[in-house]
Amino acid sequence: MGGVDPSGGIEAAKRAAACQAVDDFVADAAPGTIAAIGIGSGSTIVYAVERLAQLARSSRPDLRSCLYVPTSHQSRELIRQTGCLSLGDLTSCPCLDVAFDGADECDSSLNCIKGGGAAHLQEKIVASCADRFVVIADYRKDSPILGREWRSGVPLEVASTAYVPVMHRLDSIGSIRTVLRMGVRKAGPVVTDNGNFVVDADFGEIDDPAALDRRLHDIPGILETGLFVGLVDKAYFGQDDGTVSVRSRTL
Repeated sequence: MGGVDPSGGIEAAKRAAACQAVDDFVADAAPGTIAAIGIGSGSTIVYAVERLAQLARSSRPDLRSCLYVPTSHQSRELIRQTGCLSLGDLTSCPCLDVAFDGADECDSSLNCIKGGGAAHLQEKIVASCADRFVVIADYRKDSPILGREWRSGVPLEVASTAYVPVMHRLDSIGSIRTVLRMGVRKAGPVVTDNGNFVVDADFGEIDDPAALDRRLHDIPGILETGLFVGLVDKAYFGQDDGTVSVRSRTL
């Protein structure tokens, strides 16, 4: 007799979190009050876009007239492939009503590490443009402190000409493992949608994400960090039993 596929439970948890978040912020909103929505990147966002399209085709046809602003090529294609959601950009809609995104890890204060998919620069820009920034994830991403569960380091978008000096500086300020992220099924480093490299710097458990974020931004050549500090308004974590745990940022 075959064993149970654990990925099935994880995917169900992602779907549950995405559906509840979209329902709370979009389906339950009065028609015509949502004009622009930011769409993040990653595996959980697939379910959020799926739910938005389902609503647009059924109970909420007004969602067809909304603009959906992607953070990456992946999310742009997700929106386009629905056939019913309209692509937008920050030039035409610099102010978003809500943005949905995933996370690699989220701490007890709703600070996040993001960038496993190398889209964190655009993700942070879109998050900063949203009235409400909502993270959707499964239970594995919920952690009391950043760096405890996510052990791949803080993703950093780095100018391609500066990655060597940047890596030296990272080592000097306490990174215990500094790696230029390499491509999978392609020779050479990962190149972001913006044409930059990604360096992953492991600082272990991060007691003060805001202080580390400031220190990283002081290094010339680092264009953006994967530390999302004080940006998340609400987080939805799908559990393995099908329920969803919801936390709001304390102001």
